[in-house]
Amino acid sequence: MRVVFAGTPDFSVPVLQALLASGHTVVAVYTQPDRPAGRGRKLQPGPVKQLALARDIPVFQPVSLKDDVTRQQLASHAPDLMVVVAYGLILPQSALDIPRLGCVNLHASLLPRWRGAAPIQRAILAGDRETGVCLMQMEAGLDSGPVLAEVRTPITPEDIGGTLHDRLSTLAAQLLAERLDDLEQQRLQPVVQDESQASYAGKLEKAESTLDWQRDAQLLEYQVRAFNPWPVAQTQYQGKILRVWKARVVDGAEALPGTVVAAGKEGFDVACGSGCLRLLEVQLPGARRLQAADFLNARSVAGEVLG
Repeated sequence: MRVVFAGTPDFSVPVLQALLASGHTVVAVYTQPDRPAGRGRKLQPGPVKQLALARDIPVFQPVSLKDDVTRQQLASHAPDLMVVVAYGLILPQSALDIPRLGCVNLHASLLPRWRGAAPIQRAILAGDRETGVCLMQMEAGLDSGPVLAEVRTPITPEDIGGTLHDRLSTLAAQLLAERLDDLEQQRLQPVVQDESQASYAGKLEKAESTLDWQRDAQLLEYQVRAFNPWPVAQTQYQGKILRVWKARVVDGAEALPGTVVAAGKEGFDVACGSGCLRLLEVQLPGARRLQAADFLNARSVAGEVLG
């Protein structure tokens, strides 16, 4: 097959690598325009673009696929299939209709649960015990097309946003590699999504990172895990932002939410609206991440009220 690939961030890279190793021909790569990054805020190519250029694949970076010129350019590649993974741009129906076999998307959730931009983190935040990757036939709606195949994985108590991201990225690449021939031969049976079970995974906002100590300790643990490595959960400590990289629910004394009720070599325990959260790894502005025991070497936090 002649395949067009569309993707932008790190998550997309293993899928493009699997496609390049498949024997099918990647005729073009579409990715979002370069973004400013680093201290100098210079324009930097994304991970997918870097891989495509290294493999001498033509790269296209339109700001939209809704104009006639861009769609004509896409059609000029004469694609049999378009594979989309975390591209970040909406494909109108007129673009979806161009490839002979249509467009497929690899989405990091068990659809129809967690349609949208941040399905990995939303699954952890909600306390889901399982997630996965769906191979979906694309249509004009947001992640609403029929599911062609899926792979599942448990969400363990040790999973954070970063580890689950990496595992699902690998699973997405494996799923595509296993199903490419079936896609070519049109052997996959589409399963229409149940709209009544749909939920939306909105884009992560930095404002969501603040820990509300009035909430249940288990929900705060989910928040810490989901937001590692970005945007990282945080609270206030002596007028400064304290980033919380790692925490877990423990038994502890009841107190005003936010109060540090115990501190020791394993961490320091903060009373919540219900239950207690032990902070295990923290970071102050301008300082490095510290295990709680090291943080406590220079401070006494018992009785402090966070937030």
